[in-house]
Amino acid sequence: MTAITTALSFPFSLCRSTKSYTRKYVKGSFGVFAVYGEEGGMPDKKSSWLTLFNVEDPRSKVPQIKGKFLDANQALEVARYDLQYCDWRARQDVLTIMLLHEKVVEVLNPLAREYKSIGTMKKELAELQGELSQAHNQVHISEARVSAALDKLAYMEELVNDRLLQERSTAESDCSSSSASTSTALLDTVKSKQPRRTLSVSGPVQDYSSRLKNFWYPVAFSADLKDDTMLPIDCFEQPWVIFRGNDGKPGCVQNTCAHRACPLDLGSVKEGRIQCPYHGWEYSTDGKCEKMPSTRLLNVKIKALPCFEQEGMIWIWPGNDPPAATLPSLLPPSGFQIHAEIVMELPVEHGLLLDNLLDLAHAPFTHTSTFAKGWSVPRLVKFLTPASGLQGYWDPYPIDMEFRPPCMVLSTIGISKPGKLEGQSTKQCCTHLHQLHVCLPASRHKTRLLYRMSLDFAPLLKHIPFMQYVWRHFAEQVLNEDLRLVLGQQDRMLNGANIWNLPVSYDKLGVRYRIWRDAVDSGAKHLPFSK
Repeated sequence: MTAITTALSFPFSLCRSTKSYTRKYVKGSFGVFAVYGEEGGMPDKKSSWLTLFNVEDPRSKVPQIKGKFLDANQALEVARYDLQYCDWRARQDVLTIMLLHEKVVEVLNPLAREYKSIGTMKKELAELQGELSQAHNQVHISEARVSAALDKLAYMEELVNDRLLQERSTAESDCSSSSASTSTALLDTVKSKQPRRTLSVSGPVQDYSSRLKNFWYPVAFSADLKDDTMLPIDCFEQPWVIFRGNDGKPGCVQNTCAHRACPLDLGSVKEGRIQCPYHGWEYSTDGKCEKMPSTRLLNVKIKALPCFEQEGMIWIWPGNDPPAATLPSLLPPSGFQIHAEIVMELPVEHGLLLDNLLDLAHAPFTHTSTFAKGWSVPRLVKFLTPASGLQGYWDPYPIDMEFRPPCMVLSTIGISKPGKLEGQSTKQCCTHLHQLHVCLPASRHKTRLLYRMSLDFAPLLKHIPFMQYVWRHFAEQVLNEDLRLVLGQQDRMLNGANIWNLPVSYDKLGVRYRIWRDAVDSGAKHLPFSK
């Protein structure tokens, strides 16, 4: 490997002796040296430009006219020698830079050992980019074929579920048709155009069904519930208040005093009981009134919901059925650290907000001032899912997404300019952002949004003071870009417009959420897309 060194020639030497080829390009006691070391001697490829720097130091010929009054000719002569010196100095500086540059390039880039020109390297890189582009196109063609195959499998699954195949085979078994004609007819059925699924979401928001309440709902982050504080929330049109008992465990009780219907959240928490600010009645986490100042203690109790704390979140069960034995896990994947937990109250029905969060194709048009600034508009946006499921991944965006019943959206985003790297999957990205959105149905026109953001890089950001406020500001900016659209949808919906009038291919996950929601509201025994 060639060794390249530059040094200034002082009266004393700063360089150790070496068996390298050395050439001195200046004369005098001060100059610039270029040293090339290689077992075979100095490369011939450099000799063509090294001669440009073999210029004699002009300072030895500068006229000695100090202290003299210079006439015009003498002044011009001095100026001429100054120009010669500047030219010599510039050549030596350029030589030093070129030698150091070759040293750096040779160390960092193995291609430089072949002494390829920049033009040659650009040409080779352009050819490689062309081959890479062709490979990406082939990948997209393959993905399109796989997607078409999955759609056919999904249609076959629907036929089986509806017992259409069984009925057809039964009907055809009574006929004397041959097995070949039966296979042809079945193939024609599969190839026939699948009817477009229609959805109708319009008119005033209906009362929530009791069946939708029979799920565990996350309502608060554990860090927001201190021992001496309480959190008022609305859930399914009902006011509740959350606080911690003497044992530190959370409880959720009706936010209405049994005495005079005063809001309990206007009071305070004392010794693990919530005290009404009107007459001081105190309630424990199970809703029992344990203290009535100035009167005889009566057997009074307000409604309390099953309440549980898990993985940094407070959960409640608002339904009438017995609560499920286990709670789902909403922790980020392994390797991620939680950086922000934000709670917002939004004036929009929670189903409309879920529709928005489950859709990414709107990003290059809606979020042009925040995270999607500069995104190009892809020729085709797809959301690829299993034949039966509520999760999948986007193409061309490196984003994995899942709807987690009853109201959660989880997404993992590859941080490498999503939207510009077609064919790049989430797993191919080095750094990731994980998001959790919980859309709690507070009322028919209000959603309590819980947002958790996690990163698998930059752990020091977590310890920067006031970083929580920076994340909140950014989250509010993104949500405001969505809200102006979703609020407009809500207004049109209330006046009779169908917000799911014409679903297309990239609406797949949102459509599946609506199908799941309709099945819950109608009381279906087996919910679609369940594992």
